[in-house]
Amino acid sequence: MDLKIENGIHIILGSFVGILTVQGVIIGASVFGDTSFIINVALGGAVALALANCAGSYVTRSAKEYDKLSRLEKPLLRSLDNTKIKKLTEKNVLVCSLAMGGASFIGSLIPILPFILLETRLGVSIGSSITALALLGIYSGKLLKQNILFHLIRMAGLGGVIILVIYIIFQIITGQSIM
Repeated sequence: MDLKIENGIHIILGSFVGILTVQGVIIGASVFGDTSFIINVALGGAVALALANCAGSYVTRSAKEYDKLSRLEKPLLRSLDNTKIKKLTEKNVLVCSLAMGGASFIGSLIPILPFILLETRLGVSIGSSITALALLGIYSGKLLKQNILFHLIRMAGLGGVIILVIYIIFQIITGQSIM
């Protein structure tokens, strides 16, 4: 697969997970109503998620890429250490890991920013998240050269359903409206 597409997929996945995970944290923390508490909890979640996604991507991508290298080495009957192929493999692993972690963190900031910048909070945060997911869908469609409207609807729709489920669960658990 083309490295541009692979990195794009890591950006899409990292952003999607970052937006929705931190939106869930924000919905849960909104029960307490304290803006500084919500911001701090959400930022802690954003940093943890970004580092975990970066490390997870590094581990899984390394396994995949080094498996490819070892499969190349066998028929060649030689090690590929100190070759351009090995250096390119190391670079690809690092770039993909940073793309996943960075996208997770940037995506995580989207639902947090309304709490930092605006008076209106949770509704704007949710709206910002769904809008960002729609834009991510457009990017996905363009990247993969597929139906952009389908990707937009799928990404925003899945995100909207996930956010709605989280919201309903917290309303049931707490017995109060958090909007």
